[in-house]
Amino acid sequence: MRTRTGRASRMPPDERRAAIVEATLPLVLRDGPSVSTRQIAEAAGVAEGTIFRVFPDKDALMRAVLERGFDPRDAMAALAAVDRSLPLRERLVTVVEIVQERLRGAFGLLGALGLHRSPRPPEGWDAHRRDEANEAFRAAIADVVAGDGESLRVPPAEFAHALRLLTFSATHPLI
Repeated sequence: MRTRTGRASRMPPDERRAAIVEATLPLVLRDGPSVSTRQIAEAAGVAEGTIFRVFPDKDALMRAVLERGFDPRDAMAALAAVDRSLPLRERLVTVVEIVQERLRGAFGLLGALGLHRSPRPPEGWDAHRRDEANEAFRAAIADVVAGDGESLRVPPAEFAHALRLLTFSATHPLI
């Protein structure tokens, strides 16, 4: 653990919030919700009071960590970066690795927090957003295989859906 050696550098509130969440996520994965705000402050390189200038309380920080842990943007970017010139088999292995990494992260976070299922969506959450996110994820996988659509027995979108389900069941720690 690093020790603070002075004031944290100035950051806009949104950047400070994101930096604190990023520093907190691995601590929560390691220690669960019992991680102290002192540990979080040390990991983020800020004073403990800075946490409470950005978050009203520790529960709000934990909700932000959950949101970050379930955020699909990193996996979507990784899928978009898959080299389409690779042979289909290599692309599929890469896709499965990306999806497994995302799932392991989500399952690890749920386990660390003692949750047995995905948390309830935040107040004001639109269920269509979840459906849109799932569809975007399927579309990103379908895009990776679309160039070889003629060699698949089903359309790329259906293939992507089946691949996600198979990867989920192969990755879930209780299945």
